[in-house]
Amino acid sequence: QVQLQESGGGLVQAGGFLRLSCEVSATTSGTYAMGWFRQAPGKEREFVAAANWNGGRTAYADFVKGRFTISKGNAKTLGLQMSSLKPEDTAVYYCAAKPALSHDYYTGVYDYTYWGQGTQVTVSS
Repeated sequence: QVQLQESGGGLVQAGGFLRLSCEVSATTSGTYAMGWFRQAPGKEREFVAAANWNGGRTAYADFVKGRFTISKGNAKTLGLQMSSLKPEDTAVYYCAAKPALSHDYYTGVYDYTYWGQGTQVTVSS
């Protein structure tokens, strides 16, 4: 069983930055692929960024490339550094995890097994 807890969301002006964190609690050992997703009101949940177990392999949605950076601090933390934020980045951001081989990462919503409760990010214009 894996539990995920996001933190770091908030209100920021356009052009600003935020850092999200995801704390991982696992009752069983193993390696996990991890990712960040977001969901804006009235829209489907969408992929933002993903990383393999040690964070050495990463992937990003086109709309965040060059602005967001995913990082894997250790086995228990996942970060998302967001800069040059835009009003269209406003959404609830979710951390997700999936048991996986150590070199694998995944970008699909339905690939992931475990989800956090989400943290609100609001970017004002």
